Amino acid sequence: MGKFWLGILFLLKLSFVFSQKPTGIKGKIIDSKSQKPLENVVVTIANTQLMQLTSNDGVFGFYAVAPGNQLLLLRSQGFKDLILTVAVIQDQMLDLGAIPLDDNQTSEQQTGIITLLESDLSDDNSGSESTSGLLQSSRDAFQQAAAFNWGQARFRIRGLDSQYATTMINGVTMNKLFDGRPQWGDWGGLNNVVRNQEFTMGSFPSDYAFGGILGTQEINTRASIYRPGTTLSFSGTNTNYDWRMVGTYASGMNNKGWAFGVSAGTRWAEEGYFEGTNYNALAGFISVEKKINDHNSLNFSGFYTPNSRAKNSPNTAEVTDLTNDKYNSYWGWQDGKKRNARIKTIEEPILMLNHFWNNGDSSTLNSSLTYQFGKITNSNIDYQNGNSPDPTYYRKMPSYYTSMYAPDNGEFSGAFIPDYEEAEKSKEQFLANSQIDWNALYYANQDPVLDTNGKIIGYAPAKSNYVLYEDHTDDQTITATSVFNTQMSDNLFLTAGGFYSHLKSHNYQQLTDLLGGLYFDDIDVFYNGNQAQSDLNHPDRQVVEGDIYGYNFNYFANTLNLFTNFKFTYDKIDFYLAQNFVSTNYQREGLYQNGLYPTNSFGKSEKVQFENFGFKGGILFKISGRQQVNFNGAYLSNAPTMRNTFPNSRLNNSVVNGLESENICSLDASYFFRTPKWQTRFTLFYAKIKNITQTSFFYAEGIFDDGDGYANTDAFVSQTLTHLDKKNLGAEFSFQYQLSPTLMINFSAFYGQFTFDSNPNVTITNDAQATTENPNPTFDFGTSTLKNYNQAGMPQQAVALGIEYRDPKYWWIGANINYLAESFIDISPISRTDTFYKNPASGFNFPEASEERARELLKQEEFDPITLLNISGGKSWKIKGKNIGLFASINNVLDISYKTGGYEQARNANFRQLNQDVSSGTPNFGNKYFYRYGRTYFVNLYINL
Repeated sequence: MGKFWLGILFLLKLSFVFSQKPTGIKGKIIDSKSQKPLENVVVTIANTQLMQLTSNDGVFGFYAVAPGNQLLLLRSQGFKDLILTVAVIQDQMLDLGAIPLDDNQTSEQQTGIITLLESDLSDDNSGSESTSGLLQSSRDAFQQAAAFNWGQARFRIRGLDSQYATTMINGVTMNKLFDGRPQWGDWGGLNNVVRNQEFTMGSFPSDYAFGGILGTQEINTRASIYRPGTTLSFSGTNTNYDWRMVGTYASGMNNKGWAFGVSAGTRWAEEGYFEGTNYNALAGFISVEKKINDHNSLNFSGFYTPNSRAKNSPNTAEVTDLTNDKYNSYWGWQDGKKRNARIKTIEEPILMLNHFWNNGDSSTLNSSLTYQFGKITNSNIDYQNGNSPDPTYYRKMPSYYTSMYAPDNGEFSGAFIPDYEEAEKSKEQFLANSQIDWNALYYANQDPVLDTNGKIIGYAPAKSNYVLYEDHTDDQTITATSVFNTQMSDNLFLTAGGFYSHLKSHNYQQLTDLLGGLYFDDIDVFYNGNQAQSDLNHPDRQVVEGDIYGYNFNYFANTLNLFTNFKFTYDKIDFYLAQNFVSTNYQREGLYQNGLYPTNSFGKSEKVQFENFGFKGGILFKISGRQQVNFNGAYLSNAPTMRNTFPNSRLNNSVVNGLESENICSLDASYFFRTPKWQTRFTLFYAKIKNITQTSFFYAEGIFDDGDGYANTDAFVSQTLTHLDKKNLGAEFSFQYQLSPTLMINFSAFYGQFTFDSNPNVTITNDAQATTENPNPTFDFGTSTLKNYNQAGMPQQAVALGIEYRDPKYWWIGANINYLAESFIDISPISRTDTFYKNPASGFNFPEASEERARELLKQEEFDPITLLNISGGKSWKIKGKNIGLFASINNVLDISYKTGGYEQARNANFRQLNQDVSSGTPNFGNKYFYRYGRTYFVNLYINL
């Protein structure tokens, strides 16, 4: 009888279960153009834990949704985000039918923006660096404004350098160990295959890494994720290149478990926007995936993007006034063609093997082995026993004669004696010879051939006084990575992983062109005897094309990075806790025994070891389906970069005295409001970076006393700053409003204060004073009063207002106007030390060095605010089943000329020399500036076959 009643109860329960009707939403996502279903679209119900990917036929379905109004979010790479308000009714399934997604036209903008800004990224011309390349995956209106509109003026999100973000490809960190920055040129020109990205802003957690305080960018090149088909694109622009062609093919996953993706392209220009800036780049990519079974896949990705570009010079106001803002002193005519002396070349192939595992439910494991090798070179002219070939060399400029003072007791403290007649001659000479005279360099490398009567009958090659060389960095990097993701419970998600990376970096100077001569002496003509020798193991070498000379050394670096991230998700609140541990060591191996540092240059240095920790945490409050508030905080330490660990690595094994890891603190709070028509974000942020170390090199006049009472001894020195702190705080605001189905407006605003927050210590190394007894001739210049000065090279205020019209017939046009202000010049730390005010001959302050005059001389220059108008638009067609699209943009429509950065020259190394140079009214060593493009255009035609 008991079993009978149990059976009845079971049947009643079963009947009750089957009588329950599901409460939810279902639908099918299609491409609005092709009407084909879209696979792997991310479908989310806002402020819930409900998320799905559409199936291969575009279908999704949620069967247990709370009744009431819900926001449905649809997102897929290459398409516009779609937000729908849906009314869920108890015990009913709402069938949304076919939901079309429109193309996201910013993909065409991205095609342009990366290439337009390549010349700014990781450029050795300036400490400024754009973060536009970090934002390609972002859909946030503010970040889009920062990338596509403000990026023209080298705007940086939160004022942070890209070394404070993590850039990854298939889970592998691509930030360089040398300076902490990614080398964007390693995948330049491959926009079509690096669009599959995930981006987390600030210290928000990532599913791939611990990340930095600026954000984490993950680029996915897995072959199976590419939409099947062929795309051809043709582009034209007047920026750093003229023409671009790219072809991309993806097979999709076939029934044998194979998927393929390939892409190839080229970009070139005989001359870019600035004079004499030729550009030549190729790009190749392949991705092959083999699906072993339902749980395992292998993927190989390969990148090869050799590219070279000619650089353009920073110029003083004097040079620009005599020429124009496109003037470039780095080139000259040779055989009827423009030849640039400073070419940057990048050839660093990347080979990557990934293993993907999933348990079919809630866990994944991504492991990889990556090998990157190749070279980065920068060319320049080297010379001995001759005048500088630079047409803007200070002795060739009119200001050299209009800023002269009579010497008084060996010091330039006498009367002002400008020579205007010579200045006018110098001006005429400069305008007639404003470029490098390549022919003169060839003639200087030849000796006259005389007949028996002593008459010149020709010229023959001789010892070269001028040569062309390249600074080489040849890297080999092996990286092993593994990241595990799992859902431990309904509310807890764990990400854990790490990577190990080993770098061998060969750094050397290679002679590439004797310029018609026979050989070049491998010595430093500024020194005598053994001190002049680059390598005492092989003294007095005569080098020819292809030989290494000058300096030659290896870097070795090893990094172990381990992290965990715990994410807790609930209906009304989410929070996370993340931590990491990083062990880093560096070592230098000198391959030359330098004559200046015979005991401290050859062989391996001691290893420099750092161990660092990081912690992150955040909380998200889901006020309603439309409103969220979140808070994030991070505290971590970073090892100093290899670049700043060895302050004089070309010559010796010395390590910065008292070197410490950076300490970083970051806080931010954001409010989000989101409806189908209105999206708003407001963020407050604060970041403090302590114990920064920076090294720079320059030629200084009047910096040391030679011991005989003559105060104007000059020297080429290296300057190291330690205990430098930076403070960045500000606010970000953006909104988008859909006025109608075809018309949208957007507004973004930014206000920041990016300042130095300490007075760092300054040490100067003078190689000329190196001796056996003093193998490390460093001099303590005390502290530099940098506190409260502004960080350089980026606007600290920005506003953008835009409007966009999208017609149902697949054409669109948009315009935005941008205002950017409070951008400052990079200041000279040595000019803010107490030593700067002292006469090196007497040790006493210069009598004219008053506080009032010092404030005038050392006031940081602020660049003029700029207003930029940009217009863009596009149209697409479907012809015989093929999609054809056209995108065009005009940036800086009003053709505004503006400065994007610059620096104070540190050559006037004491107060008297700077005061007299500035007081002349025509300073010979005035600030140098970088200019950005005027009016530019970009046109892209693409065909999807």
